[in-house]
Amino acid sequence: MSSFFKRMASPTGTLTLIASEKGLRAVLWNYDPRKSSIDCGVEDQDHPVLVEAEKQLNEYFAKKRKTFSLELDFVGSDFQVQVWEALLTIPFGETRTYGDIARQIGNPDSVRAVGGAANKNPIPIIAPCHRVVGANGKLVGFGGGLENKALLLELEAPYRQTSLFD
Repeated sequence: MSSFFKRMASPTGTLTLIASEKGLRAVLWNYDPRKSSIDCGVEDQDHPVLVEAEKQLNEYFAKKRKTFSLELDFVGSDFQVQVWEALLTIPFGETRTYGDIARQIGNPDSVRAVGGAANKNPIPIIAPCHRVVGANGKLVGFGGGLENKALLLELEAPYRQTSLFD
């Protein structure tokens, strides 16, 4: 199966978008170690899936889009794909814990495995693993780095209530 890629600038750094004939396959930061193991294929600035993904990501970063409507081509184990599809159900501006996701997929004892699958999510931002937090609500684990996780959550929470006593 052929793969195609293009790069785009974002507030979180340069992103490489990778598509197959079936849909968007990956969104990777330049420093993502998976870049060396994923077939990026041929550069194609005009591939329709990549053009649409870049457009929707730019709208998201400009606070003009809350949901994505893209064909996705998840490649992973059945369990990983189940977790990644569960990520797609987390609403914009909300968070879930790894335990919440484990319960949602009907496997409540798989919290650590859910964390491992979320860490391997090939389509971050769009399959919003940044919306998954630790059981205590703290930011933990994110392939794009915790600084970018915080940036994405802040982007989604413009009306976050702050304490008068901070």
